[in-house]
Amino acid sequence: MDTAAVLFAFLLTFMAGISTGIGSLLAFFTKRTNTRLLSVALGFSAGVMIYVSFMEIIVQAQESLVSHWGAHYGTWTTVLSFFGGIAVIAIIDKFVPSDENPHELKNMGQEGATAAAIDPQRLHRTGMFTALAIGIHNFPEGMATFVAAIAEPNLGIAIAVAIAIHNIPEGIAVSMPIFYATGDRKKAFRYSFLSGLAEPIGAIIGYLILMPFMSPAVFGVLFAGVAGIMVYISLDELLPAAEEYGEHHLCIYGAVSGMGVMALSLLLLA
Repeated sequence: MDTAAVLFAFLLTFMAGISTGIGSLLAFFTKRTNTRLLSVALGFSAGVMIYVSFMEIIVQAQESLVSHWGAHYGTWTTVLSFFGGIAVIAIIDKFVPSDENPHELKNMGQEGATAAAIDPQRLHRTGMFTALAIGIHNFPEGMATFVAAIAEPNLGIAIAVAIAIHNIPEGIAVSMPIFYATGDRKKAFRYSFLSGLAEPIGAIIGYLILMPFMSPAVFGVLFAGVAGIMVYISLDELLPAAEEYGEHHLCIYGAVSGMGVMALSLLLLA
């Protein structure tokens, strides 16, 4: 395998992963009591993840699987892999005790959260679990980006840029809850940045373990699973948290804005 191509693929994956740190830096420029910004940011992150999952990642997964198994079996495998990704992150979620699981929303009143109503302990757990979940789905993303860049550098660049863009609001999703809960900007940045390093780690694992077995089928299953994981995180964690810590319409405006930014970025890259 061409050494230059491998190094280029690793570089793309690394740059996509560390872009979570860009989002986490926003914690340095926010006011501690600005729950409206937190709501919009979490909704924005969910919108980016949902849009890129359905409009980009799962489409590429299906194309890869159809090219390998044909339209019928390729499409079925895409769908099963997508829900398989959802099942993986749902099982991980299930094994987190309910008292420690930020997905188990507590009743905070009909009017939603206010600065006075914020539970720092729960918000801290939300950020930590989101970092874990994002790290988990960044791992296969890193493998997928690496494999795509090896197979077709232009495709690798497009995927890396798309992932980098949606990693920025992912960085927000990790850092802002931790910052709001602890007031520690360095800690918020550190955990957000570390969650993104799962991507280059995924690339290394992919190179060492999966490359001997890599095929369009493995690539397609991996990509479709990543889409499922991202959609689950958005629906089960980010959108509920966005609505709880702000207003319903702020959550929706954030989500639609995230979709619009992701759509524009994909159009400019086309």
